[in-house]
Amino acid sequence: MEKPPVLTDTVALARHRSRARRAPALFLHEDAAAELQERLLEVNRTFTAPAIVTDFPDPWLAVLPGARIVAPEETLDLAEGAQDLVIHAMALHWANDPVGQLVQCARALRPDGLFIAVMFGGETLTELRAALAEAEIAATGGLSPRVLPMGEIRDLGALLQRAGFALPVADGVLRKVTYPDPLALLHDLRAMGETNALDARIRHFTRPSVIAGALARYAEAFAEPDGRVRASFDMVWLTGWKPHPSQQKPLRPGSAAHRLAEALNGADLPACDRPSR
Repeated sequence: MEKPPVLTDTVALARHRSRARRAPALFLHEDAAAELQERLLEVNRTFTAPAIVTDFPDPWLAVLPGARIVAPEETLDLAEGAQDLVIHAMALHWANDPVGQLVQCARALRPDGLFIAVMFGGETLTELRAALAEAEIAATGGLSPRVLPMGEIRDLGALLQRAGFALPVADGVLRKVTYPDPLALLHDLRAMGETNALDARIRHFTRPSVIAGALARYAEAFAEPDGRVRASFDMVWLTGWKPHPSQQKPLRPGSAAHRLAEALNGADLPACDRPSR
């Protein structure tokens, strides 16, 4: 089987995550953990052997105290059939082989076990991408890889089926966050461990003119009425079950009573503010 292309420099990512743990900015993890708690309440089942794949366990352990914490490495430390719940928490977007990650999680589940993943999707940091691209083209005449390419909901949902999950569901919540200025966003990304760890990234310092141009363009193009700037974080949720004969069967194509667009209508959450630093 052909190996997937290398997207992430895992050594650089581990270094960024280690640095972030010294003083982490985990408000998006906390927000997602609160959403996870609501989703688990809707399932109405008691899980006795949960595992969480994450580099930042504290917000998730507040929801699932005593859960087994697993580092999001290429080979997950999960035993076959050992868990009744696996959460892949804010790490799948960096995986070089996301299908492989899902397959490993499915293998670790008992029959009728539940898998939930939350990750950044394709609308994440659209503002920063645009500002950086315009500034770099203006300063150098070209583009270099700077922001992780992230998957769209439809494509990410298809991964669940490829990994063998039953009753797969993918949905998303677009989180708008405001900052006093673009530099505060960059500080937060560093404290999240979400700075550039692309394998194809440039390996020298960025020209000051590119950074200055990007900050100026960002502040001009994406300012809010109160003078702050906005940043988008597209939170994509993937849910699937380990197959079991007792599970309900999916409806025939075309027999659904409601369109998916109607079910997801109004999924945007209100913006939140990050304080000045």
